[in-house]
Amino acid sequence: MATLVARAPARLDFGGGWTDVPPYSEERGGCVCNVAIELHAVATVVETDRAPELAGPDVNSPDNALARAATRRAAMSHVHVNVVAEYPLGAGLGGSSAAGVAVLGALAAWRGEQVSESCLAEESRRLEVEDLGIAGGRQDHYAAAMGGALGLWFGSEVIARRIPLTGDTIDALNARCVVAYTGQSRVSSNTITAVMDAYRAREPLVLGTLDRLRDLAGAMVTALESADIDSLGRLVGEHWVHQRRLHPAIPTPLIDTVLADATAAGALGGKALGASGGGCVLAIAAEGREEDVRRAMGRHAQPIPVRVARHGFQVVSRAEGVRSSAVSPGA
Repeated sequence: MATLVARAPARLDFGGGWTDVPPYSEERGGCVCNVAIELHAVATVVETDRAPELAGPDVNSPDNALARAATRRAAMSHVHVNVVAEYPLGAGLGGSSAAGVAVLGALAAWRGEQVSESCLAEESRRLEVEDLGIAGGRQDHYAAAMGGALGLWFGSEVIARRIPLTGDTIDALNARCVVAYTGQSRVSSNTITAVMDAYRAREPLVLGTLDRLRDLAGAMVTALESADIDSLGRLVGEHWVHQRRLHPAIPTPLIDTVLADATAAGALGGKALGASGGGCVLAIAAEGREEDVRRAMGRHAQPIPVRVARHGFQVVSRAEGVRSSAVSPGA
């Protein structure tokens, strides 16, 4: 039986989330700084001549609903796609976007098509917004398609720039970025919609906050380019001060507790990931205080080991006559 397995990474959003969402991104220009991590959505494509027998706990997951929508959009009724996540669902790690990129990339590879990273990212977002009605931005899709650390600028077009990272910088990020899962999943699209509605109404607090998040993300790109993890940590902390003001559902008592404990243990800064309201919390520890911060966060949340993913979408394996293809860089 012909099969193909592909994967795409989740991400840590250091800053600028929300500013990649229309209409803000189109009207005022957004900026995001993020990094892909070695937690993946894994998509398996299997040839079938009949309706697949679906079973198991993941069948009705959002990721597999997305896989079915992608298969319908591609008019590929002769294959079945299953998605398995290496990260908790609803964790604020861009998991649904990683799943979209993994599925669409896998289907393109099955057909033997060359697809650019930017096209893969945009098709994945289109699938979420148009087919599934999920509100959201673009940054997660680009992280999943491209991998590594990115500076992303949004306006009439998307400019995606890889931030070069030395081996020492990657090691520092792997050690000093401490992530913990609160166990509280959340529906990000509801909060995103509410914030963008406030932006459309030109509420001064939301408008000023989004502008500041955009500017902080640009400063984070500069810090990463200079391998200045201390400055990155402080910028992440400032970002959270502003981010939490966007909507009452963003901070929670548990998130506040975890971040307060991390700061007391030696974190330079921290924030909730994604749209927040639950999910994962990131803290960037001062050098030498990594284990102290990890223990402190672990008192109220589940630590999740994270490492920088150098690569974005990849075909992992193929068997029995599946045509060869690849994702090509650039536009």
